[in-house]
Order: sequence, then C-alpha cells, then structure tokens
Amino acid sequence: MSEHEESQEILPEEIGDEPVDVTVRSDVEEPEERLEVPETLAVLPLKNTVLFPTLLAPLLVNTPRSRRLIDHVLLTKERLFLTTAVSRDVEGSPDAEDVYRVGTVVRVVRMLKFPDGSYRLLVQGVSRARVKEFVPGVEKDLPAGEKPFLRGRVEILEESGENDSVETAALARNVSERFAALVAESPKLSDELQALAANLDDPARLADLVASNLELDVAQRQAVLETLEVPGRLRAVLNEVVRALEVSQIEGEIREKVQSEMGRTQREYMLRQQLEAIRRELGESEDEDAEIDRLRERIDAAGMPEEAFAQASRELERLAQMPTAAAEHGVIRTYLEWMADLPWAKSSEDRHDVEGARVILDEDHYGLEKVKDRILEYIAVLSLKRDLKGPILCFVGPPGTGKTSLGRSIARALGREFARISLGGVRDEAEIRGHRRTYVGALPGRIVQGMRTAGVNNPVFLLDEVDKIGQDYRGDPSSALLEVLDPEQNDTFSDHYLEVPFDLSQVLFIATANRMDTVPPALHDRMEVIELPGYTEEEKLEIARRFLVPRQREANGVTDVDLVITDEALRTVIASYTREAGVRNLEREVGALCRKVARRVADGETEGPIRVDAEALSELLGPIRFEPELAERAGKPGVAVGLAWTPAGGDILFVESTDMPGAGKLRLTGSLGDVMRESAEAARSWLHSHAGHLGVAASGFSERDLHLHVPAGAVPKDGPSAGVAMVTSLASLLTGRAAHPDVAMTGEITLRGKVLPVGGIKEKVLAARRAGIRRVVLPERNQRDVSEIQPELLKGLDVEYVGTIDEALAHTLAASA
Repeated sequence: MSEHEESQEILPEEIGDEPVDVTVRSDVEEPEERLEVPETLAVLPLKNTVLFPTLLAPLLVNTPRSRRLIDHVLLTKERLFLTTAVSRDVEGSPDAEDVYRVGTVVRVVRMLKFPDGSYRLLVQGVSRARVKEFVPGVEKDLPAGEKPFLRGRVEILEESGENDSVETAALARNVSERFAALVAESPKLSDELQALAANLDDPARLADLVASNLELDVAQRQAVLETLEVPGRLRAVLNEVVRALEVSQIEGEIREKVQSEMGRTQREYMLRQQLEAIRRELGESEDEDAEIDRLRERIDAAGMPEEAFAQASRELERLAQMPTAAAEHGVIRTYLEWMADLPWAKSSEDRHDVEGARVILDEDHYGLEKVKDRILEYIAVLSLKRDLKGPILCFVGPPGTGKTSLGRSIARALGREFARISLGGVRDEAEIRGHRRTYVGALPGRIVQGMRTAGVNNPVFLLDEVDKIGQDYRGDPSSALLEVLDPEQNDTFSDHYLEVPFDLSQVLFIATANRMDTVPPALHDRMEVIELPGYTEEEKLEIARRFLVPRQREANGVTDVDLVITDEALRTVIASYTREAGVRNLEREVGALCRKVARRVADGETEGPIRVDAEALSELLGPIRFEPELAERAGKPGVAVGLAWTPAGGDILFVESTDMPGAGKLRLTGSLGDVMRESAEAARSWLHSHAGHLGVAASGFSERDLHLHVPAGAVPKDGPSAGVAMVTSLASLLTGRAAHPDVAMTGEITLRGKVLPVGGIKEKVLAARRAGIRRVVLPERNQRDVSEIQPELLKGLDVEYVGTIDEALAHTLAASA
C-alpha cells in the first residue's frame, strides 16, 4: 500500500547527498520534455490524494506489494501511473475495481530507501492519462497470499479548448485575482502562492495549481483532473475559489462583529454564533466544545442503565450537531442536564441498628408505637436481606398527629435522604408522570423531581395528602400513582419527559391521608395502611412537655428566661382552648403564651422566674373558648349524644328532637346528607311500628309533627352512624324519658331493629373521653375494633355492646318515673 503525506506536515528530507525541499505547493517545476510513454505502465493506487500534472508530491511506500512495484519501476526506468481509490474505506491495497480510471503519469524525481525496506519518493506529474484496461502482472514467484501489483494499458489524455481565446484569458484572470484575494484573506495559505499564481501564463497549469491548494474532497479534485477542456476546468476552479473566498470573508465579518460586542455573556453567545455560522457555510462539523465535553463526562459518570445511556448519547450527538440558536437546542440541553443529575446508581448507606433507630424515633415522637414497630421491623428485615424492596406505607389520621414529621424521623432513623411532595389539589396526571418534551416548558413529574432533589435512589419519599388528589379532563393523577406505588412495577417507572425507565424499587414510599374513603380502591390496595388516631389528654400533655414548650420557647426567644408553664395550665389549654385530635392548635396556644411572656420581658414588666398557671390563662389567652355542653343539656327529653368521625378526628354531636300538632310529618334540619336523612326516616318508622311496645300512643305519630335537628347547622353532616342517636332522641321525646347525659352512642340501624357496625371507632372513643363521657354504646360487631385500642385510652370509660335497638335504648334512656 502507498500513502500520500500532506505536504504541510513533511519536513525537508535528506535524499542522497543533497537536501531537497519537498513542499509540494511552493515548488512547481517545469516538467521535462515529454517522451513517449510505454503503452503498459505500473499502476500505483493512492488513498485520499489526487496528484495534478507538473506538481510535486512526496510519497511514502511501505507495503510489500507497493515496494515490489517501486523496485520494478526503478529497475526498468519506466514512468509510473498514479490513480486514486474511489473510497477511502478500502482495506489493504486497492485493486483494479477500487480506483478511478483517470490519473496522472509521473516521474520519480528523488528516492530514499530506509533500512526497513520502505521508500520515500518525490514524484512530479507529467500528464493526464486514462487506464484503458488492466493487464496481468509480470511478477513471478510471489509469496503465498500476495497479489501482483497493478499494471494497465494507458493512453495519454490531451487537453482541449483554446488556451489563447478571450474567454480562457478572462477566466484565467478571474481565477488568478480571486485566488490572490483568497491567499491574502486566509491565514492557511502561504503568501508565496500569490506570486506564483500571478506569474503562470498557462491557464491549464494555473487551474491545476489553484485546485491543488483549495480545501476540496477527493471527488471534487478528481472531477477537476478529469476535466480536459481548459475553460471548463477554469470555471469549475473559479466556482470553488469564489466559495472559499466568501467563507473566508464571512469568517472575518463574524470575527469583527464578535470583537465589537460588549459584556461577557453576549461575547460568549456571539462566539458560538461565529462557530455555527462557519459550520453552516463550510458544511462541516466542528469538534465538541467544552460544554459538550462536560455533559458527556457527566453522562458517563451518572451510572445510567444501558437504555438510558443510549438515549442520552443519542440526544448528546444531536446537540453537538445543532446550532446554538436553534429552537430545540435549549430543550435538548435541559433534558440532558436532567438525565445527568438523576441518581441512577447513587445510594445512601442504610443504618441497620434497630436500637439506635428506636432511640431516634422516641426522641422525635411520643407514642405512635404501632408505627414505630413497623419501621423497626423493616430495619430488622433490611439488615438480613439487603436487596429488600421498599414497602409502601400510608399513615392515616387527623391533622396535627405528626404524620409528616414522622416521615422525616423515619428517614433519620434509617440514615436516608428525605424527599416530600404535596399532592393536595393536584389534578393533572402530568404532575406525576411529567410532560412530553414536545410541550413548551416541559419538565419531569414531581416523582422524578423529588428523586433529583434527594440525590440518591433510595430516599424516604413522602407523598403528602394523598387523599386530596383531584381529577379532571387532564387525567387522573391517582391512576398515575398506581405504577409508582406498586413494588412489582416501580422498578421501571416511566416518566413522559425522560422517555426511559427509572428504578424506584429501592425507595421507601410513605403516603399520608386524613381519610381513606376518598382514595380510589386500586390505590388503597397498593398501600399498607397504618392508622394514627388522635391523642388523649395525657398524651397531649406529655407531647407539650417534651416537644411543644421547648420548641416554642426557642422560636420566641425565651430560652434564657426562667419560664415555667405548669401541667395544670397545659391541661386547661388542652381542654378549654383547643378541641382537636392532634396538637397543632395546642402548639399555637403554647406559642401565644411564649409571645406574651416575651413581650413582658422586653417591656421590663417582670423580674425573676415567670410562672404560668391555670389562673393566668384568662389574662394571657383570653376567656376559654370551649365549654362542656353535657351539663347544659342534661336531663332534657329529646336530646341524645352521638359520636361522629371527622377528618380532624372524632367528635361528639347532639341530636335534638321536638314535636308539635300536625299531620304526622317528619322535619329534618342541620345540613343533613341523604344517608343521614334516611337514617332518621328509618328511626321514625321503627318507633312507629313499635309504639305499643314502648308505651307510645299511635296518635303521637299521626296527629303530631316531629322535628329532628342536629346542631352546628352550618356544618354538613352525613353517614349512617348517627342512627342509634336519632332513634334514642325520638324515643326519649315520645316516651318522656331523658337520655343519660354521660352516655354517647354510635351505630347504624335497620327497620328490623338491628344495630350494624360503623367505622372510626377509635377516633369516636377518644372524642367521647375528651368530652367527659363515662359510657359509650357501640355495635357488638365493632368489638374487634375496640380490642385494637390501647388499654390506657379506655381507662374511666365503660363500653357497652348492643345488637338491637331495644338493647341500645335500655342503655341510653333513663328509667321511667
């Protein structure tokens, strides 16, 4: 194989005893007087090089086949025919079918042979020629596997066209002038070429000289070589010179424009514009700039799976070929930034110390033993099975019971990062799965954004307020969460923006909700629900001592003040200034106490220790806000105490009834829903059908109207669990027997007189205890729910189980006088 070395890269070589300058484009020698060329010549194929007549070129010959060819030429003193391979991708030495038929007959000017057998030649083109046909080689005794060098019957090609015509002269002048302007404009061309081209009188040689110094590819140079008509060759060369000159001038204009810009940011932008303009004009691609290199390094270091890496690599190649001003450039760059920033393979080390985790959980939260035990179980299993998939937990309970803060404590106990997103009010599926990149301003969904914020692929991820997700024409976000919260699917979670799977299987997902009836069944089924009931008064007192008072003292700057808030004061705040299942309002009231103290200290009104007791609360917090209503309504027929479940926990409600002359109608007020209205109708119907058994005259139903009211009329109420309270209220009114004021009840009733089980038992029992109720009446089939309540929550509270309305009335109504 023979290869042509670019002239700019070759230094003068010592050939024989005489140093020879082998720079091709600055040394155009007059060819020797043309001799007769033998009909058959040795053919030396070149790669990526076209040699024009009269011009010099160095050649390096180092393959066995080509060395044998040179040995033959030197021995026979024949001319040599050089041609060019059609494709640069030909492996090994090109054969007859791989080369152009038109080439150049050359003579060897200088030769230097190296110890390894290779030759360095200096050859000069003599004439254009064409291979009519290739003939068999003359070599004998070739080594095994070697091919003979090429030989062919060659005919000399004569140039056509009138060299002294007006058109040829005009073309030659234009080529010379434009080439001189290009040499002056371009730093890549030697100034000697300007004078050399101006002194050439032969238009054909001028065209060859200029073509050899332009940045043309092999096909373009070969086209010039094969053009025998001199005017046509000059026109082709002139077109290329004009194009090169325009590119060089645009480059100069861009350079001047960039230099005139002010400011670093604008300067960097214009530099990129310059590079892109040059690329567009030249039709060539540039090397990747520093930004592309940085992105490639980040993508390589991200540890992406194979599919994600292939996608990022494709987008990076698109970005490298795209102008900065293109509309899609910023979109692709943002996408690659997201891909590189995601924690594909980065994990945090889990803490497997069960006792240490228990200490951390106890430090942050009081009570909540069921939740703590579940987390400690997970840590224990994780210490035995390191590839354990994260569970999907759902904490359900009233506001202020510590669901969100518990998620942070779990992350601290596990030694993991913590991420949180709020789903309250989310109505668009794209909030979960992200937007496709075809949309303007598209971004990944909140899940992927949370993973990027966490920085690891195994954080504790809190999905807050999962029960408040909405849906509309933009999709159902809760359906999108099905894949996220399914351990069998979330290892290939698909975000519309990323378009590649992302592994969420190592994430410990924790959802929070105030109620589960609004959560779709499919989503409910994927979560392990752990209920967080409201706190008792004793628990609130302990939480206030341990957490709320110290936190509010620090928040209000009274840590250095000798402040004591007595237990009795805290109990009064809990009972008379707040009414909630959690401790959020309790913390606000404690904060208000601390602010009052801080103001007095700042005003200099107090000296020495400050003691806040129950008597001081009315002065600091104002009059009490909640007073017990049981004593006020006690002993009045027609009033019954019911138990209700609300998103804020359990609560008590009063059911009041009265009668008046009428036509036997039942009037219901108090913002009652359809289900609650039906319960009232069922209670009246049952009482009417059992009037004789209860000692009630039948005329009481046909000649009198009944009015049943549930106070707090502005608050909507619904559900079947007030059935027992309604039937007790109406029975109390009709029989004249007052209901026990310290008895509260709940349960659904039927027309057959059955009492059916209801939900929210734990919250209702806690509400009864907070309200001072001494006895609760529950459906007998709710006994299993009571067994799950901690025994300390039932202290001082009698629980009666009933299966029929008769049994309920026996416990709720006072004996007849």
